[in-house]
Amino acid sequence: MTAKRAFDLIIAAVMLAVTSPIVLVAMLAIRATSPGPAIFSQPRVGRGGAVFACHKLRTMHRDTPSLPTHEAPASSVTAVGKVLRRTKIDELPQLWNVLKGEMSLVGPRPCLPTQTELIGHRQRLGVLPALPGITGLAQIKGIDMSDPSLCAETDAAYLKAASIGLDLKILIGTFYRA
Repeated sequence: MTAKRAFDLIIAAVMLAVTSPIVLVAMLAIRATSPGPAIFSQPRVGRGGAVFACHKLRTMHRDTPSLPTHEAPASSVTAVGKVLRRTKIDELPQLWNVLKGEMSLVGPRPCLPTQTELIGHRQRLGVLPALPGITGLAQIKGIDMSDPSLCAETDAAYLKAASIGLDLKILIGTFYRA
């Protein structure tokens, strides 16, 4: 087991235990304010281009089409969803993906299989062999997937400099950006 995997397992297990009450309250709020399941699972591109089910708390109305966040209409986000997104609470179910080995705490954010331009850039830059992350360097720099080339370049830069220390900085930066 690598140091990064051990770090991911320990932090994810602790965070899952500590945040479980928050997730439960968020799930109840979602169910009380909009129809549909509280947990949303969506196919995302993982390590090596393999597709996996990425779990999140549902922040959009149930009938919203499966689009990248930057392409979805703002009106599709629920009132509770706005709070969950701003606080990053919607990402907490991905801790299960980390425990299962499908994701890391820090890495390139997993994209939808339909985001072929981003996937192509990531493939050319050697990013696809990495586990996707709940957060990443692009997120703390304010770069989203609406600029596939810049997003992939930032992901590649992270992989070249990756370390436990950098992961800690990115995790802290994620919380302070929230």
